[in-house]
Order: sequence, then C-alpha cells, then structure tokens
Amino acid sequence: MKKELIIRSNSNAVDFAMLNEGRLVELDKEVGKNKFSVGDIFVAKIRKTIPGLNAAFVNVGHEKDGFLHYHDLGPKLLSLSKFVDQIDSKKVKSFSFSKFDFAKDIPKNGLIKDCLKAKQTTLVQIIKEPISTKGPRLSSEISLAGRYMVLIPFSERISISQKIKSQDEKKRLKTLVKNIKPKGFGVIIRTVAKNKSVSELEGDLKDLILRWKRLCINFSKSDSYPTKILGEINRTTSKLRDVFDDSFSNIYLDDPNLHSEIKEYIKLIAPGKSSIVKLYKGVTPIFEKYGIERQIKSSFGRTVSMQKGAYLIIEHTEALHVIDVNSGNRSNKSKTQEETAMEVNLIASAEIARQLRLRDMGGIIVVDFIDLTKRENRKKLFDHFCAEMAKDRTKHKILPPSKFGLIQITRQRVRPEMNIKTKEANPNKGLEVEAPILLVDKINTELSRIVKNSRYKKGAIYIHVHPFVAAYINKGLFSFKNKWSFQYKRIIKVIPRDSYLYLEYNLTNNRSKILK
Repeated sequence: MKKELIIRSNSNAVDFAMLNEGRLVELDKEVGKNKFSVGDIFVAKIRKTIPGLNAAFVNVGHEKDGFLHYHDLGPKLLSLSKFVDQIDSKKVKSFSFSKFDFAKDIPKNGLIKDCLKAKQTTLVQIIKEPISTKGPRLSSEISLAGRYMVLIPFSERISISQKIKSQDEKKRLKTLVKNIKPKGFGVIIRTVAKNKSVSELEGDLKDLILRWKRLCINFSKSDSYPTKILGEINRTTSKLRDVFDDSFSNIYLDDPNLHSEIKEYIKLIAPGKSSIVKLYKGVTPIFEKYGIERQIKSSFGRTVSMQKGAYLIIEHTEALHVIDVNSGNRSNKSKTQEETAMEVNLIASAEIARQLRLRDMGGIIVVDFIDLTKRENRKKLFDHFCAEMAKDRTKHKILPPSKFGLIQITRQRVRPEMNIKTKEANPNKGLEVEAPILLVDKINTELSRIVKNSRYKKGAIYIHVHPFVAAYINKGLFSFKNKWSFQYKRIIKVIPRDSYLYLEYNLTNNRSKILK
C-alpha cells in the first residue's frame, strides 16, 4: 500500500494531504496564529462552578470561557492542586515526585463544587479546540504525548494500546517501561512502540520528562494568569509523530526550511527512512501537481460521486450529520435488486469512512444505506463498515442498524470541521463579467509590461489561470500562447489551476514568484 504525505506551506498556514494509492484520505491544516490547539497546557483561573452541569467555566484567555466537566478532572486532581499550590508559592524547586506526598483520589461520580472553587488557580489542558460559539473543552488530567508513549503525571498506571495484539509483546513492553519510568508518572504505550528497543523507549521517555520539567519551570516563572506554559509541538511534527509508519513511501514539501526540519525529525524517529523526505521545486503548485486540488473540489460538496454511478448526499445540521446513499443510474440486469443494493452499500461504506476522516466530521452521524431485506446481508454490511472505520485513528463508536436500517455513529471531534467551499458564483448571472477574450487582453497587457521591465528581461513566464481559461489560451495551432511567445521572444507556459476562480490569474517566474 503506497502512502504519501504532501505538505504545502504558505505565509500563515501549513496544509497536509495524505494520499493512499494516489487517493486523498486525510486533509489537515496548521494555522500559525492558533493560540488554542489540542494539547496546549495553561495555568488558568476557575471563573465559576455550575453545580447543575457538574462542571466549571475556566478563563484561559479565549473570548469564551473553557468548559471543564467533573469527568475530565482526572482522579488525581487533589494531587495536582497540591502540586500547583506548592509551585505557585515557590516551595518546590525539584519537579520530580520522588519526595512528593500524593493526595487521595477524588470519587468517580463526585461533585464539582467539592473539588474546585471560584478564582482557584489550576493547570488545564485543551482536549477540544474552540468550535463555533463554544470555548475550548478542558481537562485537568495532564498528558504529554511522545513518539512511542504518552506520559501521565501523578499516576503510576501503565497501559498498552489495544491495537498491539501479541500478549508476549504486551508483557515485554510493560516490563520495560516499568523498569525505566520514574515514580509518580503513568505511561500509555502507543501502537508504534511495538518491537522497539529499550534505548528507543528510554530516549522517548527522557524527552517527555524534560518537557514536564520545562512546563513546571515556565509555571514557576509566570506571574499573570491565564498563561500558556507549554504548547503542543508544532502541528507538522505532531502530525508526523501520530501518522508516520513504515508504509510511507514519500513525503513531499515545497518549503526548504520545513524540509530541513522534517528531514531531521524523520532521522530522529526512523533513521532509515529519511530519504523519503523530498523537496518539491516544480513551478506548478504542489497540490496541483499531485491532483489534490481536483480531489478537494470533488470530495467536499454536498453531493459526492462514487464509482458505477452511485453517490452520497451529505447534509450538515447543528445537531448531527446525515448521509444518504443513492444508487443513481447504477443498473445491472443480471443482478437482483438485493445484490445491486448490497454492492452499492459496500462501495458507499468505504467512501463514507474516507469522508469522515477527510472532513474530520464529528458528533452524531446518521447513515441511511439502501434497504437490505436479508439479515445476513445487513450483518455483512455492518462488519464491512466497521472494518473500514477501523482505519480511523479518531475515537468513534458504531451502532448496529436500527429497525429503520439506519447506522448511527459517534465520532470525537477535537478541532473545527474541515469545510471547503466547492461552488463558485455563476459569472453568467447577476453582474456582467468580462468575456474570456477581454481577460486575455488583460493578460496580454500585463505580459507587455513585464517584458519591458528591466528586472524581468530573461526567463520563462508562467501564466496561472482557471483550467477553462487555460484551454482557451492554448487552443489551436495559432493559439494566444504561441502568438505571445513569438511576439515577446520569451518562453510562455500556461498552468491550469483547479483552485482558481474563472477570472483569476497570476504571472510568475520559474521560482513561482509573482511578477508585478
């Protein structure tokens, strides 16, 4: 299975596209100015407790207070509060737990008012970013994620990923971690730790302990609250930490600085795979080169086409998402209606699992598959859908088909849903717009000005336009492109851009720098 990661960088964001056999399966974005990312840790003040919700609202510096539910406090809240008080009063200089006296656990189903008070200082971690009108969701159970394990302060528990099936390997990993972890820290062993050596696990653990100490030092130096005292490592590195495995064949980037950073990181976590990190230097934008823009346009609309004429309708509401499966013009006289419905449903189950990952849809999702009359077919469809959803790293739960044939899914959402507009305003309606020939005249005027500019005397000129306009410029032997090349004695290349609007264009040099 060929997996590739394409990373596009610009001035204020980094976009990640994961391809599986050339097919887009995940899309993510890192916004440089995002101050409230999943994993960020804050020293914050409790604004007020709400007994009716058994939760507290916490000021973390966002326009909307963060939400901290009792079940997200963690059993070690009293130990955390005691440690926070000691650091706040400058009584702690060593941030290990070798001499720390742990408090008792809080009850599993206790009351928030018995644990937290208004204006109390506490440590909280963002577990869900601000979405729509809601502030961030918070937890007091601090965790620090590494490559092979997750470190849990104030705990002694060692847990192992359920995806590691071998009992011998589980026993080996548990024994290793038990021998190397310091007192007062719990560990969750991740799936990628399977078959890793002691030195690799120990190195990862040391890095996490250093991050914990850095967190405590930042806290001890802070004098105003709320304050972010430890940010999650940048999204680019954290993305690789979470998804990278031996099945990756290529990682392409278009930014030299990011290329160096990622290459160094891959050398650290998988020395033998650093050669797959490649710097893309082409003139055509990287997402255009690998067909990602086109796949985005065809995958994010209300209607999603599938093979053999079938399609999905995806509707979004405030409360839930609804997905309807349709056979479309799919027909086959050699098959019964039941067989045709089963075939379309199996195709749809794979596409739905992909769409949930691609759009990062969360909350409640209801899927209306085509009705099946045979019980064994309904079970086969459910099992197949569960197998497709098993590829999804995000926590989710799938219920068997209801009496109405609906399958209900809950999927954890920790970031705003990926929402990309796939429709553009129709230039034939409303305001009058330029005809293509008038747009071509504007491009010609721009070309004339550029070739006369002393700064741009040499080199090819690349014209980036919508694919329809590109086809118009390239049409025929005596095309506009050939005419311009002869007239200006320069190499002229036309680059179709799926991401451009109909009347949008840019002229660049061979280094993708816009010529002005």
